[in-house]
Amino acid sequence: MDTVFGDRLSRSKQALLMGIGANVVLASVKGTAGVIGNSQALIADAVESLMDIVNAFGIWIGLQISSVPPDKNHPYGHGKAEPLVTCAVAFILIGVAVGIARESIHQILTPHEMPAPFTLVVLTLVILTKEVLSRRVTSEAEALESTLLQGDAAHHRTDALTSLAAFIGIAVGLLGGPGWERSDDWAALFASSIIFFNASVLLMTGVHELMDRAPSPALEGEVRETAGAVAGVLGLDRCIVRKMGFALYVDLDILVDPASTVAEGHLIAHHVQDAVRKSNVRIRRVLVHVEPFESG
Repeated sequence: MDTVFGDRLSRSKQALLMGIGANVVLASVKGTAGVIGNSQALIADAVESLMDIVNAFGIWIGLQISSVPPDKNHPYGHGKAEPLVTCAVAFILIGVAVGIARESIHQILTPHEMPAPFTLVVLTLVILTKEVLSRRVTSEAEALESTLLQGDAAHHRTDALTSLAAFIGIAVGLLGGPGWERSDDWAALFASSIIFFNASVLLMTGVHELMDRAPSPALEGEVRETAGAVAGVLGLDRCIVRKMGFALYVDLDILVDPASTVAEGHLIAHHVQDAVRKSNVRIRRVLVHVEPFESG
């Protein structure tokens, strides 16, 4: 593995480890506080944190597989492992959302005591911690353009939102007094809908990458600008950019003087390949097709 992709893998793993450590602590705290404080919303929140830990390890495996260099059977590398694991993580989250929703409905239909006031303190700490984690991992995900890290960041943001919903539900119950005991369960039900929505968005992100959805138009524009500036290139035709894990693969048609020899066209194509790869460290391979330029 080259230095560039090794560094990206290392940064991704560091972000995952940070989240795993935080989730281990938070899941323990939320689960304990939920049982002692009689809060279904807090228990649901703890379950989601436990699933985040499992998902993080799945993401870790996906990163490891996607970073394996190309081989004879996988000439484009193993980058598709990233969106595959992303989709698997999304399905797990959808299952978690359905489970929490079922338990919340059961609790709404079953009379129970009001959650303890101290659970609000626990939730405040959870919300702040998860929001900080979400922003840090989101920043890394955007810098590395990793769908897997986007999924991990979505988990942290989802946890923050579900904790906020639980906070509101418990606060309403405590302020409302007798008769408002179920507000905590309604908050858990609302939280499950947030988890389901975010999981659906994450699933579509993975599906789009599996179907080779084109990266941002700005990236294609940069490739075209770089290739067009190479001496001997009179124009450009097709430009396709594919994302495979951390790497990018480019298919490019260049137009050259029809009077050029095969050797001259070949040399120009090599110059284009070198220029495009140097312009973006994530571009692993550039396939250039040479065509004659036709004026008018």
